[in-house]
Amino acid sequence: MDVSFLGGPHPQRGVGVVAPFDFALDRELWRWVPDEVSLHLTRTPYVPVEVSLDLARLVSEHETLADAVRALTVAEPEVLAYACTSGSFVGGTAGERAMCEAMTREGAVASVTTSGALLEALAELGARRIALVTPYTWSVTQALEEYLAEAGVVVTARAYLGLTRHIWKVPYRDVADMARRAVEGGADALFISCTNLPTYDVIPQLEAELRMPVISANQVTMWSALRRLGTRAVGPYQALIDPGARPGASPLNPPPPQGLPEGPPAGPPAEGGGWT
Repeated sequence: MDVSFLGGPHPQRGVGVVAPFDFALDRELWRWVPDEVSLHLTRTPYVPVEVSLDLARLVSEHETLADAVRALTVAEPEVLAYACTSGSFVGGTAGERAMCEAMTREGAVASVTTSGALLEALAELGARRIALVTPYTWSVTQALEEYLAEAGVVVTARAYLGLTRHIWKVPYRDVADMARRAVEGGADALFISCTNLPTYDVIPQLEAELRMPVISANQVTMWSALRRLGTRAVGPYQALIDPGARPGASPLNPPPPQGLPEGPPAGPPAEGGGWT
């Protein structure tokens, strides 16, 4: 009889995650994480501001980051991840680097941000021309394009929803519709922005339909953080994570069946979005 479990739980490796106060997709982040890794999440303090460039600046202040990282250090994470796209691109590439430095300085471990992970993922895929999908307003979407341009990435076309709250309620079908519109200009890859936008199940379906890599904010964040642990994210049929799913590859397993999953129940997106 195996009684090894009496010695206690198996050792876990930790990723500390700093998320905006209105982040609602903890469960989605966990879907990319292998069993031997735990996520330790904390949120930035609440501020009564809707999704905007002003909010992006507020949730990315270095003092705010330092407080959040200190709250995570008791769990002894091996890497820190700032899970917010707009909060990490609002200061440009220099601002993103400064955020990583501030978190590393406070937590004494390697740090990544969503926007930094995006550039890392595009380099991994060899993508320099991308289609862009966002739930944001035009001003926030434009700021993301400026961040990408600073890094030498060209946005060929974009589709955006103009939301300022409740972004996590956007159903997969709306994400898919935006993706189809955005790729009409031709691109090397498609990026779906905002860590509050559900994407896990829609990624492989869009890749099969559009015949190009599709990456998302939460996906690149977890992929980058787990890379720094020397382990792989969990994402079958997702080109960034599963090289066999990349264009031109010959995967050992067949692709998933066509047809987009229903995703979360439809909410009234016209009212406004959530955050990141």
